[in-house]
Amino acid sequence: GGFTAYTVAKAGLIALTRALAGEVARGVTVNAVLPSTMDTPANRQAMPDADRSEWVSTDAVAEVVAYLASDAAAMVSGATIPV
Repeated sequence: GGFTAYTVAKAGLIALTRALAGEVARGVTVNAVLPSTMDTPANRQAMPDADRSEWVSTDAVAEVVAYLASDAAAMVSGATIPV
């Protein structure tokens, strides 16, 4: 259960990201990072038998966030980046 609620909430955040990117002041960027299942202690405990080979590391997400916060991404706005 809960997959519908998760999907609707995620779609709402994607739409909000795009809408805000079009409404905010010039020079302000709005982007979203969309990680899949994160490799965290909480997820390991909650799903001990899951195949973690495709789980996303916190470092991978941090690299995307660092890019979006850098000058290299100054022209990136309204993007939703899956990790």
